[in-house]
Amino acid sequence: MNTKSLMVVALALLLLGTGAFYFLTQAPPAVVVIDDVPATTTPNVPFPANAPEIATSTATTTRNAESVLGISAGGTEIKAYHFGTGSTELLFIGGIHGGYSANTTLVAYELMNHLKDNPELVPKNVTVTVIPAFNADGLMATVKTTGVFNASALPKDQAARVAGRFNKNTVDLNRNFDCEWEAEGTWQNRTVSGGGAAFSEPEAAALRDYVATYRPTAVVAWYSAAGGVFASNCGQGVSSGTTALMNTFAKASGYPAYASFDYYEITGDMMNWFAKLEVPAVSVLLSTHEATEWEKNRRGIEAVLASYAE
Repeated sequence: MNTKSLMVVALALLLLGTGAFYFLTQAPPAVVVIDDVPATTTPNVPFPANAPEIATSTATTTRNAESVLGISAGGTEIKAYHFGTGSTELLFIGGIHGGYSANTTLVAYELMNHLKDNPELVPKNVTVTVIPAFNADGLMATVKTTGVFNASALPKDQAARVAGRFNKNTVDLNRNFDCEWEAEGTWQNRTVSGGGAAFSEPEAAALRDYVATYRPTAVVAWYSAAGGVFASNCGQGVSSGTTALMNTFAKASGYPAYASFDYYEITGDMMNWFAKLEVPAVSVLLSTHEATEWEKNRRGIEAVLASYAE
């Protein structure tokens, strides 16, 4: 092989190695994909009677079209919005990671607008509850509001976006729930605070109390960014209800479905806590930190609503 040929081979190997390094550092979590399972009718079962008891505070929640779940660590109201009056409650949550994933709050507001414009989408036996800005502190720190904001307000600076992931106590709220809780949790390659105990943060405690009062039938929460629908599990395996919910949303939306998230260990996870309560729950991860991918999510949401209609 002459010198020119050797140079061509060396250049090809260099390009191949660079591409492989990029793929390994950018690839989504190594998960088990269940994207070849047909969508199934989601079992319309109530909050399980044999679910573990939920310890609650003495706080009560008055529910009208709009209600306040509680007050954040930084003193901001955490609001929920309700559509329909049926006994089957479907709970949708955005913004658990505040300004880090502010687009998840935007997609929750898009859902609210869609239901206001199309109330017939909510089956008669269903109530849809939307919590658009669960981590109110993180949003206030970045976009300066927990209400509707323009996508141009999304933080461009990485450090500002990361800072907006936590509440006023610098706790990662998605590490503060009662499923394999630890005081120190992991996020990507860093250590984050899980709080002083499970439900030590007022935001997590407010959701715990709401769930104890209204006992939702199923839960969907938005995160970013990986692009997929992920099942919940708190050590007991993925339930049939969660599998059906996952496949219903994934098949309609076009997102791939994943049986687990095992890119790194997660403790105190909100959705896994719902699994511990035997409530079907899935995480929908948007593909970026900017876009809401509304059309994909609209199809998934409408399929879920239809699957719970009597």
